[in-house]
Amino acid sequence: MKNINKVLFILAIALTCGAYGSMAQIYVNVRPPRPVAVVRVQAPSPQHVWVDEDWHERDGKYEWNGGRWEAPPHPGYKYKQGHWNHDGHGHQWRQGSWHR
Repeated sequence: MKNINKVLFILAIALTCGAYGSMAQIYVNVRPPRPVAVVRVQAPSPQHVWVDEDWHERDGKYEWNGGRWEAPPHPGYKYKQGHWNHDGHGHQWRQGSWHR
């Protein structure tokens, strides 16, 4: 019975650490350079919005993921472009998102 309790305790700690790790925020001292050449092709429809600068966290680093057209999830939604936020910790990317 003690072994089962130990295993359950260790499993609970591991799951808790994983949950907190996924909430970690990535800060950088110097913003990553933006790719120079971005080709903007014609919009697929008049409703599509160009997402210009966009970064995603991967393995503790930011990777470029911009330069694409996106359609609103629902009619009347507007896209707020992502932006870099700076505070005492450094620079942090704030994802763009759709809003009513």
